[in-house]
Amino acid sequence: MNKLVMTAAAAVIGFNSVHSVHSAPLPEATADDVGVSQRRLARLDEFFAREIASQRVPGAVIAIARDGKLIHYKAYGQLDPAKGRSMRLDAMFALASMTKPMVAVAGLILMEQGRLPLQARLTDYYPGFANMKVGVPQHDGSLEFQAQSSPIYIHDLYRHTSGLTYGVPLDSSDQVSRLYPHFAAPPLRGDKQEFIEAITKLPLAHQPGTEFEYGFSTDVLGAVLEQVSQQRLGDYLASNLWKPIEMQDATFHLSESQRERLAHPFPGDPLTGKPQDIELLESPTKFDCGGACAFATVGDYVRFGQMLLNGGELDGQRILGPKTVRHMISDHLGAEIKNKVANVEAHRAGFGFGLGVAVRINEGLSAVPGNPGEFSWTGAYGTQFFCDPKERLVVVVGTAAPGEIRKYYREQVQYIVYAAIIR
Repeated sequence: MNKLVMTAAAAVIGFNSVHSVHSAPLPEATADDVGVSQRRLARLDEFFAREIASQRVPGAVIAIARDGKLIHYKAYGQLDPAKGRSMRLDAMFALASMTKPMVAVAGLILMEQGRLPLQARLTDYYPGFANMKVGVPQHDGSLEFQAQSSPIYIHDLYRHTSGLTYGVPLDSSDQVSRLYPHFAAPPLRGDKQEFIEAITKLPLAHQPGTEFEYGFSTDVLGAVLEQVSQQRLGDYLASNLWKPIEMQDATFHLSESQRERLAHPFPGDPLTGKPQDIELLESPTKFDCGGACAFATVGDYVRFGQMLLNGGELDGQRILGPKTVRHMISDHLGAEIKNKVANVEAHRAGFGFGLGVAVRINEGLSAVPGNPGEFSWTGAYGTQFFCDPKERLVVVVGTAAPGEIRKYYREQVQYIVYAAIIR
């Protein structure tokens, strides 16, 4: 290890010892006591020391739990590289798409109450979706518009088979996606009603129920939840998920004290040198978008993951029934739906998709180790979580890395964690 890396590693160790008084989000245990090699797990410290010293990532917070016990909970590097502030365990991260699994749980709470069936039609809540046509690309670059052959069901919103997509750069060859906005644009530019009115004027990328197409489905699901619950999405989540399991900082709207703890990216992408930012850090959203707009700490999210791994319960607070969680974390694409989950991230070969989470369905194929039944999702700004029921494992990663390098960190952390499991 060179001198620069040793210095960075020393800074990481020193920072964690100073902040060891921070309350742990789960009961603690030593890694060796639950079948994980502490020596091999220490490779995470070495890895982040190298990456931080090379200025490839500003900082990170990692939480790992096995058998319901927290075995690794550390902060690395810087919270805000522009201001030179050290990373802290209670750093707030913009979750981006890691908002989606929490919104899925909120919807399933309503399903368990008989208030939001999976086979309900989206038009029962927002009739404008009935008018959406399917855009079929033609050889001359135009689009042919076809009527929906099947309605969009609530089920389609959970599993991204609605035909809704996300926007792509104007130089993309995807004619339909070019018409859509960037994933964070709607809540920054307008309110919920404006979002619904705008999106229903766009074409669908596919016939509903035929293809996995990652996009605005969960934002629309969040809008449906507001209709059913008659509450703002954040208020419903706070009452029914965040407060019951003590996700203390989870929110759509940051307080001033939470803003002080926000993790910031480098001003330039370390891979390309191009300017980068996370607009949601500076600009408050105009509605609680269920696909991308929540904030939380890594400690909050490891409690969320542990609740799901426990079958819907944590510390005596039951959020969902175990059979509902089992349904959530099962593959809902099947043989009849085109599976494009690996289009989102290449290491997801061998994954299907459940209700709000990716689900590993095959041994091998993926670029990262794991077991069938593992469920997970990630966020475009650098966050990640995965749960492996076979290994009784929950892992949550927080970084502020909005460029392509975020995918590298997801893979490296998963390699190191699984390599440390020895029994």
